[in-house]
Amino acid sequence: MHVPLRRFRSRPWHEQQPTWRDAKPALIEAALKRARARPSGNWFVVGACREVRPDRPAGRTVAGREVVLWRGADGSLRAGPGACPHLGAPLCDGAVHRGRLVCRWHGLALDGDRFGGWSPYPTHDDGVLVWVRLDDVGGEEPLPAPVLPVRPPRTSIAAVTTLFGRCEPDDVVANRLDPWHGAWFHPYSFANLRVLEAATEERDRFRVEVTFKVAGRFGVPVLAEFTCPEPRTVVMHIVSGEGEGSVVETHATPVGPARTAVIEASIAHSTRPGFALARPAAPVLRPLMRWAAARLWRDDLAYAERRYALRTSGRSPG
Repeated sequence: MHVPLRRFRSRPWHEQQPTWRDAKPALIEAALKRARARPSGNWFVVGACREVRPDRPAGRTVAGREVVLWRGADGSLRAGPGACPHLGAPLCDGAVHRGRLVCRWHGLALDGDRFGGWSPYPTHDDGVLVWVRLDDVGGEEPLPAPVLPVRPPRTSIAAVTTLFGRCEPDDVVANRLDPWHGAWFHPYSFANLRVLEAATEERDRFRVEVTFKVAGRFGVPVLAEFTCPEPRTVVMHIVSGEGEGSVVETHATPVGPARTAVIEASIAHSTRPGFALARPAAPVLRPLMRWAAARLWRDDLAYAERRYALRTSGRSPG
């Protein structure tokens, strides 16, 4: 049986080749500007599809807007303003009965259709994440569905992690458009990271060679590409090596002033026969995947928050 782990050699952390000359602020800002110019169709990721259950509503906030989500009788995703149209009760504290959202204050039931001044929001459930379209928040030309990246087959294993930071979506996206910091800032996860190709206007992607550490001196070497399909999303595709076809989607959703939700979907895939045998272990693997993503983002949110603090104070470097 072929084992994907490889024994690797790498220099001690302090002896790595410095990457600051390559991580040019102007290059990162240009990539961010191109991402910002792409259409989103006013779609915002609000969480994992597993978080919207058929037996209870879920509440979210997008750019200061209260949003409530629930499942209809047929399991379809529904959403609307989070305040009850009667007296403003929080609908996220309500109940779902036979697909209808019932307010706990006075029993007003909403089936997802317009009720007085209460109007539903367009929704999209892509099987991993749930999206809501807020046209007056996004201010763009609406699209019928969100701009989704290419994903591996549904036989993959997906895990979603959510963290919050004191920053704006641009700060989160800029973090992902700086692959040069990986082995310096996350030495516990990455080794021998080399940016083979930086994004340009003609070929807007970062191509990176890196070893994902597993244990000690053993890791998994891969070739990865980073792209932005829309303004608030950065996607890493594994294009060569173990797990080819796997993706990590990082979505930045504004919550309120200087507050952003980082919603990251890790979708693992492998063509190895043994991967099918691992699928029954998905309930055990998902918490490990979420833990690994949260560990990285606890560091990277410090990066994004620092960028926001410097930028808003007028002390931004570069």
